[in-house]
Amino acid sequence: MGVTMHVKSDSEVTSIDASTPPRSPRRQLYYVQSPAHSQHDPEKMSYGSSPFGSPAHHFHYHCSPIHHSRESSTSRFSASLKNPGNSVGVGGGWHRMQRKYNEVGDTEDEEEEGGEGKDEGDDGALVRFYVVCFVLSFVVLFSVFSLILWAASLSHKPRIIVKNILFENFNVQAGMDASGVPTDMLTLNSTVRIFYRNPATFFGLHVTATPLQLHYLDLKVASGLMNKFYQSRKSNRKVITVVESHQVPLYGGIPSLHTAKGGVADMFVPLNLTFVIRSRAYILGRLVMPKFYTSILCELTLRGNHLGKPHNLTKSHSCVYQ
Repeated sequence: MGVTMHVKSDSEVTSIDASTPPRSPRRQLYYVQSPAHSQHDPEKMSYGSSPFGSPAHHFHYHCSPIHHSRESSTSRFSASLKNPGNSVGVGGGWHRMQRKYNEVGDTEDEEEEGGEGKDEGDDGALVRFYVVCFVLSFVVLFSVFSLILWAASLSHKPRIIVKNILFENFNVQAGMDASGVPTDMLTLNSTVRIFYRNPATFFGLHVTATPLQLHYLDLKVASGLMNKFYQSRKSNRKVITVVESHQVPLYGGIPSLHTAKGGVADMFVPLNLTFVIRSRAYILGRLVMPKFYTSILCELTLRGNHLGKPHNLTKSHSCVYQ
């Protein structure tokens, strides 16, 4: 009787334990389970609702919530692999979300590539703009600098003075021209001395001249060519040029020769000496190239009794410089 009551007591205790809610544990536990997993795993669901439901798994009561959460996640993943038909909703949603994420990623990549191309285009345009600005600035500054040099060079005009002319020989004799016409023939030999000075402090001058010509009215009686030369800065020189003629037909063009009573010693012939001196400087090559043209006209009189003596052209102010 005592044994029977003891067995009964055990069954009653078991039924009481199964029906009576368990005492609240020391730490509150949380269990997260999916509906699909709970439908196919009623034992674990009942165990999750009551920690004391199975004595064989009583040690799970002392585990942390994180461990229970990992086990529930693992069980759900295993259940979804075992039952692919029941995970259509979850798996299909995950695939749809992944496809959408991939589409969004592709769109973002295209936008980034487009943005990078636009940035590269903007950088190239900016570089071209800077290059154009630099070139224009350099051209403007170089032009201004060249104009300053050119304007400064204008105040350094060379100084030219025709010092004198020396008639060494003057001879008139009868003769014939190239066609056989008889006429008076003139032979003349003279020397012209010119003073040339370059006052410039930052450039030299290349000097040339047109032929020096002696005219009686419109008749050219002699000519000579001055040698070209280079005149360095702040320097001067004396230029000697020979002006001569040989057997020039007069055709009666100088009547004073016939009116002279005492021959050559009493004659006088008014003459004009004309020429142009060209001075050119190369400051910046051919970019800045100031030019100085000086036209010279000297009026003088050839006297027979002054042959072999220099005729001063500075005291009488007989030369005009333009």
